[in-house]
Amino acid sequence: MTYALVRPVLLDLNSFAHATGLHPEAVRRLVALGLLEPVRDAKGELCFPPAQVTLAARIQRLHAGLSLNYAAIGLVIDLLDRIEELETTLRSLSTRH
Repeated sequence: MTYALVRPVLLDLNSFAHATGLHPEAVRRLVALGLLEPVRDAKGELCFPPAQVTLAARIQRLHAGLSLNYAAIGLVIDLLDRIEELETTLRSLSTRH
């Protein structure tokens, strides 16, 4: 049996909302749309890994910069991630040859 040596850092809903500049209800909406992926604590409350702060910033930039609605943002993020993955693969292949 293995045990974690360090407890993972998680932000509660209010701390996450403060860190991202979003209202807690906006955070809940992004969770409901599947754009953010929190975990639940022992009480069932939403908790967010710190990496989700970066994702929330990306969502806000896409929403404000491209005037995308939140439903479209999920698709755009998936496409951008796929492009990044393909570019990484291409760079790795070009350095081998």
